[in-house]
Amino acid sequence: MRALKPLLLLAVLAVAALLWGRHSSEPLPQGGVVSPTAAPQDSVVSQEATTPVTAPTRNDTLPSFLPPEAADILRRIASGGPYEHRQDGVVFQNREGRLPAKPEGYYHEYTVDTPGLDYRGARRIITGGTPPQIYYYTDDHYRTFRQFEVSR
Repeated sequence: MRALKPLLLLAVLAVAALLWGRHSSEPLPQGGVVSPTAAPQDSVVSQEATTPVTAPTRNDTLPSFLPPEAADILRRIASGGPYEHRQDGVVFQNREGRLPAKPEGYYHEYTVDTPGLDYRGARRIITGGTPPQIYYYTDDHYRTFRQFEVSR
């Protein structure tokens, strides 16, 4: 039994890593929100999710679903960096097709810091296009997305 404990621990960690790193599986309608259990035809469109915003300054307001910390990363995206996390700006794979299908390399991800955490947390902004043409926000590590606009 003692020899099995390390193997069991490795198996549990492998499953946890797979679940943590999963990207969602349903496509997202334009401007919509998908719940983690919804089938593609059950997607809910959010009118709030298409609220236009400019690349924010300290005085700009963001859509109500974006946390205040999103303003900093949106400014960094607009100026091309620098980014605090080495993973920021990497290609978002959209492996399970939760966002609309696009060629590989179309989507990029950026961390939205969570106060009080000493790791990246679950909040991200995903951009589409170079330069970004479309923006999505997730606060549950890619299970659901909300689209929003950034005025140029």
